[in-house]
Amino acid sequence: MDYEAVIGLEIHVQLSCATKMFCDCPNRPGDLPNRNICPICLWLPGAMARLGQESLEKAVLTCLALNCEIQPRSAFDQKVYYYPDLPKGFQLSQFHKPLARNGWLDIPDEDGRPKRLRIREIHMEEDVAKLTHEVEGRTPISLVDFNRAGAPLAEIVTEPEMRSPYDATEFLKALITQIRYAGAAECSMERGTLRADANVSLRPRGSDELSTKVEVKNMNSIRHVGDAIVHEVKRQTERLSAGEAVVLHTRLWDPDRGLTTPMRGKFSGPCVPDPSVPEVVVSEQWLAELRSRLPEMPTQRRKRFVAQHGLTRQEAASMTAEREVAEYFETVAEACASARTAAQWVANQVLPALEERGQSPADTPVTPERLAGLLALVEGDEITMNVAKQVLALLFGSDQTPEQLVEQHGLKQVTDSAELEAIVDQVLGANPAAVEDFRKGRKQAIGFLVGQAMRASRGKANPKLVRQLLDSKLA
Repeated sequence: MDYEAVIGLEIHVQLSCATKMFCDCPNRPGDLPNRNICPICLWLPGAMARLGQESLEKAVLTCLALNCEIQPRSAFDQKVYYYPDLPKGFQLSQFHKPLARNGWLDIPDEDGRPKRLRIREIHMEEDVAKLTHEVEGRTPISLVDFNRAGAPLAEIVTEPEMRSPYDATEFLKALITQIRYAGAAECSMERGTLRADANVSLRPRGSDELSTKVEVKNMNSIRHVGDAIVHEVKRQTERLSAGEAVVLHTRLWDPDRGLTTPMRGKFSGPCVPDPSVPEVVVSEQWLAELRSRLPEMPTQRRKRFVAQHGLTRQEAASMTAEREVAEYFETVAEACASARTAAQWVANQVLPALEERGQSPADTPVTPERLAGLLALVEGDEITMNVAKQVLALLFGSDQTPEQLVEQHGLKQVTDSAELEAIVDQVLGANPAAVEDFRKGRKQAIGFLVGQAMRASRGKANPKLVRQLLDSKLA
């Protein structure tokens, strides 16, 4: 039988708030264990949760970035279960009355056409503590770090509309970009500030019935999400083809072995309204204020970059993948004669250099103004493209202007006709075989000769003038 996959995602985003959701403890991933805790985190007798304003603001910004309908009233419930990472025996989460519903994101399908994937709901909830399992001698022990307990989360639940690993991974990429643009969260799977679980089931192709789903956890990169879904679809296909049932449960992704392993039965405990946290009421006036804080979002910015700056769709997509990159590029483009040249330099030279140095566009010494100054030297034929790459490397370790670095290192382009002619004569004399090849009709030989002239000048010769001289002397 031919089966099709039915895939939905449950995504936990840790909001970039200064404090936790229900107390004033710092919300700082990576701190030493159990440094950021209080009676509310540990749920000691007399503790009373109180919802933080920043947590609500960042959650609403997340919902707006994902085109959701904010509900005027939402409320917290007690999601009851018993586990060492949850000292009060329940997790505060918005099960019955979520913060937002009916969102969507557009992704390109595998043929490049727009495909809309819907979001069922987004609700707020607190994170749980972190368990670490170790062996001391021969005795297994479990350690609990409560730093994460109470960290503010937004859980995004999609409709089960994805049909392939491609859909799921493209959705995650789009979601991360949107939320980062809104300034609501870091969204790093590697750092644990975004966690994605995949609900995967199979059904006969053409059927509308939903089949038994399996939840897959423990995926810490977008690539792992895709790999885990590929494996799970294959595993379920083999079971169904053998006449075996698929049982509702949760599995873990093992990236080293490339397979999923059983974890536990799916949670089915009660969720009851919480009496301590007041109902969340969102007014239209406050919602309008938050909406006004959203920047120009990626889709609109991509269209504008194509129309205003003449970028190709691919270049515009590259320049808008991150908000910091988009703002950096546009500052450079406004000061340059060619926005496309700016985009190519940002994509091919600046971003790889930033990644190598562990810098971001916002904290690099190569500011947009300094890069624009460097490109102006290229556009004015004062330095060659290869020299510009050398100067870019120097800019990372110097506070001098590009002009000062060019002067200090003697990198100004050679345009003097007598000096260039001497270089060309030297190259022709040293490469008689290439000269003979050119005269026999092998036109590509002139490219070799231009390269030799550029090498002889240490990259400073004007390549256009070198080519003209060669054409003249070889005619």
